[in-house]
Amino acid sequence: MSEFTKTNEKRLIKLKELSKLILDTGNAHSFVITNKDFIPSVIPGDFIALFDSLVKEGYPVEDLKKLASKLLNIFHISIETYPRIEPPTDSFLAVLEQNNREMVLVLDEIRPVFKAFVKDPGNDALQTKLLSKFKQLEVFVKHYTIKENVLFPAIEKAWPDYRCLQVMWSIHDDIRANIKFVIAQLENGSIEIKQFNRCVGDIFFSMMAIKFREEHILFPVILSTIDEEELQAMNRLGFEIGYPYIQPRNITEEEQVSVADGFINLGTGILKAEQIKLIFNHLPVDITYVDEHNKVQYFSTPPKRIFPRTVAIIGREVKNCHPPESVHVVEKIVESFRSGEKDDASFWIRMKGEFILIQYFAVRDQSGNYKGVIEVSQEISGIKALEGEKRLLDW
Repeated sequence: MSEFTKTNEKRLIKLKELSKLILDTGNAHSFVITNKDFIPSVIPGDFIALFDSLVKEGYPVEDLKKLASKLLNIFHISIETYPRIEPPTDSFLAVLEQNNREMVLVLDEIRPVFKAFVKDPGNDALQTKLLSKFKQLEVFVKHYTIKENVLFPAIEKAWPDYRCLQVMWSIHDDIRANIKFVIAQLENGSIEIKQFNRCVGDIFFSMMAIKFREEHILFPVILSTIDEEELQAMNRLGFEIGYPYIQPRNITEEEQVSVADGFINLGTGILKAEQIKLIFNHLPVDITYVDEHNKVQYFSTPPKRIFPRTVAIIGREVKNCHPPESVHVVEKIVESFRSGEKDDASFWIRMKGEFILIQYFAVRDQSGNYKGVIEVSQEISGIKALEGEKRLLDW
């Protein structure tokens, strides 16, 4: 293991002493004065161990976010000057860092426009320009989505002290919410100037702070602890989500579906056939699949089917599964999918007091070749009646 990740127990005890002083009093002045020799001795990995320990002790994430800012203000020079491990060119982490640099350029473009707008908030041209720049910045949140869905799971498998990620994820969410608020204010034109200015300031601070923590703490420790081949495989997963600005080079073709020892490798997971059957049959929709030869090959059996199906239809021509009055519509959909003219079609009807949505989706392989059609039917009265938001569990 690299020296980068070797956390000394004495340093950790000292950092916890400082952290609890800040959490209890909000002030670290006395510690800084009496521990000037300690501050340069810390290494980036110490903070991963520290926050893992504090999360396990039950400190609220909101308090730990504030603590992180204060600690990194104290130890900023120590962390920044610690010899950094550079990610290989075009590697997963290198692409993330390239996107970080692009994010900084967008912030640099926002800064003068924001300053001008604060002086002249009634200027429509400045408001429009600022809105455009923040929408460009909003694209960067894909970077956080890639971390949360690709990088964080790998870290959780590799590190025993992964809980610091909870704090980082919460900061991601703060950034998302603040960018969303700023854009909404600019779009609506009814700007609450104090809150607006504070949100913009928080965005700048948090995004730059996360960048620093990634590049001087998180990524170098990852390079010391996670296999390079595994990291390189993450480029494909990040590509599937979509990098914000800079894309990786030389993305290989997606792994083919394979079957071994009763398990089916679906590319995004490895399941037993029985598990796949259970998943399909627990979705609140009717699913029917017709292959490229217009033959019915599969239908799901949810607890409540909308349209009756029996296994007698397997292998049947799809045109024979519909009454003469509507078969021409089915044939038109299939042929438009086959030709590439269309990719989906939707209908909705009222039936026995229910509101039914019926959708058809073209199925294509990676080369765009037509491989059939999926019919999905769903009772949507409850969905159609939804209003506002529901964010809390009420049972």
